[in-house]
Amino acid sequence: MDIKSFSILLAVIALSAGPVSAQIVSQPDNAQTPDAVHPAPAHTGWASLAKDTAQDFIAFPKRQSTWVLLGAGAAGALLAHQGDDYVHTHIVGNRGAERIFAPGKFIGSSYVQIGASVGMWMVGRYVIAPVEGEPRTNKWSHIGFDLMRAQIVSQALTHTMKTAIRRDRPTGECCAFPSGHASSAFAAATVLERHFGYRGSLPALIGASYVAASRLVDNRHFLSDVVFGAALGTASGWTVVGIHGRDTFSLQPMPVRGGMMVALVKTHG
Repeated sequence: MDIKSFSILLAVIALSAGPVSAQIVSQPDNAQTPDAVHPAPAHTGWASLAKDTAQDFIAFPKRQSTWVLLGAGAAGALLAHQGDDYVHTHIVGNRGAERIFAPGKFIGSSYVQIGASVGMWMVGRYVIAPVEGEPRTNKWSHIGFDLMRAQIVSQALTHTMKTAIRRDRPTGECCAFPSGHASSAFAAATVLERHFGYRGSLPALIGASYVAASRLVDNRHFLSDVVFGAALGTASGWTVVGIHGRDTFSLQPMPVRGGMMVALVKTHG
């Protein structure tokens, strides 16, 4: 892989990670513990999954974070659209990039993401013995429960948009916008960020960016597809984990070397 192509891939990863990277600039209430911000649900069974997921779909359009993230994703996708052809021309067909990013299409597939979520949930509920007299809810069943909900919400919204918009893929097939792999990977990364904190979930955030970039290399998506897919997945994940805590969001200017940047700041009430 030449330096030019490698630089483009790094830019793609940075753009895809943009919506989630806003979580770096967070201001948690130091008086609260992680469990207080994100307490485990009383139940994580199938009935609760159906009920809570239905509530997620109701909550999605009501959350301020949804519209901030989708607005940022739409703006990012519009900007990225100007470079769709350039990125496509310089990445597709690069043998080195194809070898590096080949696993991405499997890692980010809904089958793998949902399978991993269900597997973690089952381990928590049926492998790890519950405390006598307590429900089958523990750290692992809680994470799996949230991941399943995030995948259901993100993929339902993604495929609804795909069907409505019907943008052709680079290969001429339908339907490209937004990227389902990017949406799925970033939904999972957002849930893990709430459970483990930003540093603990850093591998998931990097992995989500890797999956998003892999869709360009595999000639399945344009840059704008994965940028908006990342935003949609992040908004879906925040809907699932955000209802456990009371989040507020604001746009704040922050000084950086050579100028200013505007950051999305999340605070826990």
